[in-house]
Amino acid sequence: MASDFNERMEEMMKKMVHIRKEFGPAKMPAVEIFESAPCYEEEKVVALTKLCNRIQSCSDDERPALIEEFRALLATVERKPDAPRCIELWPEGKIPTETEYTENTDYRYHHNPDFRPYLVEMLVPQEVTPKGAIVLCPGGDHAEACVCEGYQSAKEFNALGYQCFLLMNRPNHNPWNAHEVGADAARAIRYVRAHAAEYRVDPGFIAFAGFSNGGLTGEALIENYSGNKKVSDYFPDYVPDELDEYKGAMDAFICVYGPRFVGADFNWEGVEYPPVFYAVGREDTALRNFNYVYPDLLRHNVPVEVHTFAGVPHGKAGTILIDDDYANFDLWVPLADAFLEDLKKKIA
Repeated sequence: MASDFNERMEEMMKKMVHIRKEFGPAKMPAVEIFESAPCYEEEKVVALTKLCNRIQSCSDDERPALIEEFRALLATVERKPDAPRCIELWPEGKIPTETEYTENTDYRYHHNPDFRPYLVEMLVPQEVTPKGAIVLCPGGDHAEACVCEGYQSAKEFNALGYQCFLLMNRPNHNPWNAHEVGADAARAIRYVRAHAAEYRVDPGFIAFAGFSNGGLTGEALIENYSGNKKVSDYFPDYVPDELDEYKGAMDAFICVYGPRFVGADFNWEGVEYPPVFYAVGREDTALRNFNYVYPDLLRHNVPVEVHTFAGVPHGKAGTILIDDDYANFDLWVPLADAFLEDLKKKIA
């Protein structure tokens, strides 16, 4: 059984490497568009996302023509004149780094070594009184995952009255480690908290929504930067600035698809784990991860709300832009809203 699984995984990895080599030169210029989706025409961003998904699942014979179609569409995409603000998280030369990453010639990753983490604002109209702030971190290696998990989910939270911020951090294991990705996420929370008056939100109530690998980023933030833990604990040469004076941990954690893997360690020393909301499909392999983590959270008295959805596989949050085959999973957003509203009443 294990050997059969390993063989399937090896075949899948070979296919992924082959597709990256062929599709990479066309896809890399589109990564910034996927990740800054609010800055571009929605119709074309969605069409690019659909094409990207087709290219990665089609036959080898079909792929060249689809890649040319992708290139042609990409050439027509223009930044909107009223594009929302993108905010770089770290000053030049200040990004805390441990991972040695110097080249990406094989298109293994969606981000080259010179990638700089940033936030994309998705704000409610000025006449709307915001309910609060949510930083959203998409899964995988970001790129096309950002369109549904980030952009679409943020649109839905905007409609409910939340100021939203799409976090384009260094993705976990792609190739960066937990200290680095957690530092980016903590920096994002600190930025929003420092500018809470500008955003008209409570600095004491900032939520973080992580999807799949973004959920791992959320736990990396909690494990390494909650309580009294600091960036300089892991990066001795790091020089704190004014943002480091603000708390970097979130006040509520929305984890979609499930967090750390079965058997993974978590260092609870000094950790302040916030109340957490889980949404995961019953057909999602990540359900195993949740079943592993849930008892650990209960042992440490973490308030947990859990929702599972019949028939739903992995990666189906925010798919209304692409498909709506899992309409029941769309309910996770209003349920998360109710969770946040209840939590605010308890801490008021």
